[in-house]
Amino acid sequence: MANSSLQALKQEWQTKWSAMAPRERQIAVVAVWLAGLTLLIMVGIRPAWRTLSDTPAQLRELDSQLDQMRRLADEAQLLKLRPPVPPAQSEAALKSATDRLGSGAKLLIQGDRATLTLNKVSGDALASWLDEARGAARAKPTEAGLMQVEQGVYSGNIVLALGPGSGGGR
Repeated sequence: MANSSLQALKQEWQTKWSAMAPRERQIAVVAVWLAGLTLLIMVGIRPAWRTLSDTPAQLRELDSQLDQMRRLADEAQLLKLRPPVPPAQSEAALKSATDRLGSGAKLLIQGDRATLTLNKVSGDALASWLDEARGAARAKPTEAGLMQVEQGVYSGNIVLALGPGSGGGR
């Protein structure tokens, strides 16, 4: 059935084609070629061209990410090589750093854990505190529950692991 309708359609097309003037046939052939060329450009060439034009920017972005990952890996290796800090020195460094945060920060040390409770502390001050906690106290953040209460201001808790294993990067 599909074959017979296809044959009928083909026959109808041939009849119309034969009835066309040579100039109309020429216009129809040019229109079909233009439609085919447009389809080829839209489906075949344009996506490839877009990919080629986007590739340099994507490669620069990937190189940047790779450089950052390498820097972080180097930093992690350096942190692993640092000797552990005695517990008393670690606690003193954390208390000193916490005092610089002001009245919006409270530090509670229990055994090999320290919990910092923050109330409206600036992000820059918090970043400095984390750097000092990681570097001077060799404390490793294990949990964080922070909420931005204003633009660049945070409240919440940070739990740190203290002791020899926290600075060595397990």
